[in-house]
Amino acid sequence: MDEPYWLRVARKDLGLRELRGAPTAPRIASWLKALKAWWADDETPWCGVAVAAWMQQSSITLPQHWYRAKGWLEWGYELELPVVGCVVVFERDGGGHVGLVVGKDTRGRLLVLGGNQGDAVSISPFDPTRVAGFRWPLSELRNLRRQSGLPVIANSAASSTNEA
Repeated sequence: MDEPYWLRVARKDLGLRELRGAPTAPRIASWLKALKAWWADDETPWCGVAVAAWMQQSSITLPQHWYRAKGWLEWGYELELPVVGCVVVFERDGGGHVGLVVGKDTRGRLLVLGGNQGDAVSISPFDPTRVAGFRWPLSELRNLRRQSGLPVIANSAASSTNEA
């Protein structure tokens, strides 16, 4: 399957972990600098930072509030159903979470590549009842392919509950 460029960019960061305490992971620090963030640590929730960095590296315009997971709901083209590479925003206690859809598992959970999922960039399963919205970059509408469904990927991990 042909994946959007920003998803291929994001896959290169799989396994990246934040550092506990004072030091900030160098890759995350470079994202914060490139995004002109007013903070410089990876102890602040950074899921929006990761998605913004991947979009920025792909020359995609960012939402005004790229650092807030729910800020992504005010960006791009709204999709009714997910497609590979779309931005997905989730509800969670204390805020939201944002990542990129890569597929679904046999239990119907969305598989999402995102930052700050267990303090790392990972692909994690999410309960679809938590979805607040799916979005696609306006500049890439010509590349939006309607799919008959997401690819099903074997997965036995527990649903994500650690995105803060």
